[in-house]
Amino acid sequence: MEKIFQKLSFSSATLVFIILLGIFITLFNAARPAINEFGLHFIVDPAWNKEVPLENAKPQTTPVVQEADTAEPEAIDSDDFGDDDDAAILGDDEDALPTKTIYGGLVPLVGTILSTIIALLFAMPIAMGISIFLAEIAPKKISTFVGGAIELLAAIPSIIFGMWGLYYFAPIVAELFGGFQVSLLTAGLVLGVMILPFMAAITRDSMNTTPDILKESAYALGATKFEVIKDIIFPYSKVGIIGSIILSLGRALGETMAVAFLIGSIFELPHKVTDPTITIPVALANNFGEASGLGMSSLFYLALILFIMSFGIISFAKFYFLRKVHV
Repeated sequence: MEKIFQKLSFSSATLVFIILLGIFITLFNAARPAINEFGLHFIVDPAWNKEVPLENAKPQTTPVVQEADTAEPEAIDSDDFGDDDDAAILGDDEDALPTKTIYGGLVPLVGTILSTIIALLFAMPIAMGISIFLAEIAPKKISTFVGGAIELLAAIPSIIFGMWGLYYFAPIVAELFGGFQVSLLTAGLVLGVMILPFMAAITRDSMNTTPDILKESAYALGATKFEVIKDIIFPYSKVGIIGSIILSLGRALGETMAVAFLIGSIFELPHKVTDPTITIPVALANNFGEASGLGMSSLFYLALILFIMSFGIISFAKFYFLRKVHV
C-alpha cells in the first residue's frame, strides 16, 4: 500500500511538469512561423499588422494590350486634348511594390509591464497597512471581520471589476489626472485593487507567524509598537512579504477581462500614463478569434513570451525562498 501511495504521489508531481512542458511545446510550435519570420526583433518592434514593402523588390508592372480600332478616326480638337488625356494614356497609378505584413510585440509587452508596475505601486502600501492593522493593531473581532471582507474581494469575478472601473472609477481618474477615461492608469489602478486581497492576506498570515516571545521581549526593553513592527515583525516575515508581492505580480501579468474593459485596446505606445494602450492578454483575447496565418502565429508568440515571463517570476520566487530557508 505504501509503494502504491508513493507511486501515485510521484505521478501527481510528474504530471505538473508534463503539463508545463506540453504548454511550452504547444506555444513554441504554434509560434515557430513568427519566430522564424521576425526573430527576437519581434520583442522591440512596435508595429502590428502593418504593410511594408518587400526589401529589394521590383515594381510589379501590368502590360497594356491595345486593341486595333478599325473605325475611322474622328476629328479631335487640339484644345480638348489636355492633361487628363495624357494621364489616361500614361497611366494614373505608379507601379505598385509588393508588400508584406509585419507584427511586433513591443506595444503589448510594454503595456503589460507598465500596468503591472502601476498596480504594484498602488497595492503594496495599502496591503502593508491593512496587514499591519489586522495583525497588530485591530481588536480580535474587528480583525476577523475586516480580514474576511478583504478576502472576499478575491472571490469577485474580474469582469465585475472591469464594469465597475469603466462606469464609475474611470470618470473619476480622468477628472483627477486628465487624459482618457480608458487608459493605462485606469487599468493599472483597478488591477491594483484586484491583487490587493492576495497581497494583504498573505502578508497578514506571514506577520502572524512572528513568535510572541520576540515581540514581548522587545516591549520589555522599552520598544514602541512602531519599533516592534519595524525591527521585529518586518524582518521576521520579510520572506512571506516578498512572496506575496511576487505572487501578486504573477497574478497581475495574466489578468485579461478587467484590463480589456479599461486599457483602450489600441496598438500604440503610451506617451503618458493617461494614454490608452494594450497588454498581451488583452491582445490575445481581442484578436485570437479573427486571426489567421502569420497573425495567429504572432499571437502565439505573444502567449509564449507571457508564459516565459510568468514562469520566470514564479521560479525566481521559489528559488529565493529556498535560498532564504537554507541561509
